[in-house]
Amino acid sequence: MTTSVPFELRPLVVPANVDASDATDFVAMVDVRNEIYREISDNDDEAVTAAQLLPHFQPDPDNDKRSWIVLVEDQVVGRVIVDLPAEEGSQVAYWTVELLERVQGSGIGGALYAVVEDTARDAGRTVLQAWAEHPEPDAGATSERLAAPTGYGEIPLDRPARYFRRHGYTLEQVDRKSVLEIEPALPSVRDLLADARSHADGYRVEQWMLPTPEAYRESFAWAKSRMSTDAPAAGLEIDEETWDVERLARHDARFVDGGQTVLVTVAVHEATGTVVAFNELCSGVDPTAATQQMDTLVLREHRGHRLGQLVKCAGILRWREVMPRSSRIVTWNAEENRPMLSINETIGFEPAAYIGAWKKVLD
Repeated sequence: MTTSVPFELRPLVVPANVDASDATDFVAMVDVRNEIYREISDNDDEAVTAAQLLPHFQPDPDNDKRSWIVLVEDQVVGRVIVDLPAEEGSQVAYWTVELLERVQGSGIGGALYAVVEDTARDAGRTVLQAWAEHPEPDAGATSERLAAPTGYGEIPLDRPARYFRRHGYTLEQVDRKSVLEIEPALPSVRDLLADARSHADGYRVEQWMLPTPEAYRESFAWAKSRMSTDAPAAGLEIDEETWDVERLARHDARFVDGGQTVLVTVAVHEATGTVVAFNELCSGVDPTAATQQMDTLVLREHRGHRLGQLVKCAGILRWREVMPRSSRIVTWNAEENRPMLSINETIGFEPAAYIGAWKKVLD
C-alpha cells in the first residue's frame, strides 16, 4: 500500500530489563503508547511505565505476542501487536494498531493492518478481534452512530470505526469505560457492603496482595478460567482458557515483577472453602495514579447472593487503606452485562467512554 509519509516497521526488541543497552526501543514504545492514550482520552488514567509493562512482553507459554514499532524520520510514532493465544486449537488472533494523531490519515494504518492479517494467516488463525475506544464527538457535532448487535450500547462512526469497517470488520459488542471518584463514594460503599453481607449467608470475604496465597491458588485459578466462559462475549470468539496453579503463578509474577500493587478480594463459599467470586484492583508504581479495576466475576452457580456487590465494595474500602492517594478507579464492562453495571452505577461509577469490540473471519 502506498503511503503519503515514508515509515519503517521494526520488530520490537524486548530487553531483559529497562536499563539494558537494548531497551531504547521498548522505552520509546511505552512513551508513545502513553501519548496515544492521552490523545484519545485526554487524561493519563491508562499511563504505564516501561518497567511496569515489560513483564507482559516477556516470553509467555500462554500467549505468543508479536510486536513491532512504527518509525517516521527515526522517531517512534506507533506500534503493532498481534497476540496468539496458546489454547489448543485456537483460531483467534487479537491485535492492536496504534498511531499518534500527527501521522494518522497518511495510509500508514492500512499498511500496518496488512502485517496484522499476514501474521494471523501465517499462524493459522482465521478469527481476528480487536478493541478501540470511540470518544464522543464534541458538543454540537453530528455523527452517524453504530449500534451493537446485542441491543446494548452504540458508538460514533468515527475514524477508528471507519478503519475497522474498511478492512471488513463488524462491530460485535460495546463496552463501557466507567470511572469512580473514590472519596465521595465511600459512605455509599460502606452501606452497600453491609447490605451485601446481609444477603451473603454462607460466604466470607478474603483479601490478599499478589502473589496468591497457597490455600486459594487452585480454586482461584479455576475462577480465573471462568472469565473466558462466564463473562458476556456477544458474537466474539473467546477460547475457553485452562488455568492451573502454574499459570496463575505466571500471571501473578507479571504484576509483581512490574512493581505493581494488586489487591484481590474474593468471596469464599464456606461449605467448600473455594473461591466463587472475585475482584481485582491494580495500581502502577505511582501511588497517585488512577487505579485499574481488572477482572470481576461471580461463578454462575453462586449468583443471586450479591457477591459481586460484596467483593467490589470490600475491595474499594480496603484499597482506600492500601492506596489512599489514588483518587479514582477505572473499569470496563460489556454494556449488556447489566447485573455488573447496575452494581457499578449504585456504587457511583459514571460512564467515561465506550469501547467497540470488532471481529473479522478470514476467508
